Amino acid sequence: MLPLITEENVAKTIDELLVDIHQWRKEMIHYIKDENPELNTAIIEIAQKSDLDPKAVAAGAYMAYKLLENESPMPDGDAFLNFEE
Repeated sequence: MLPLITEENVAKTIDELLVDIHQWRKEMIHYIKDENPELNTAIIEIAQKSDLDPKAVAAGAYMAYKLLENESPMPDGDAFLNFEE
């Protein structure tokens, strides 16, 4: 189940991205490429294949990702399974 997005989170995220939405989008491209490359590929693919403005599609997807990420509690590093050990 996805977390409930709070008004405070929305306001904070929108304020952050509206400072310079073009720079924020570029930073999110690199951030998500590192965090979740498959998701980044999917966002870019749908942005390119739709009739909508690709930059707007990507910005919306990245904003949704950031909102969900901000609401999701991060467990301690020890709580993650490390398959490389």
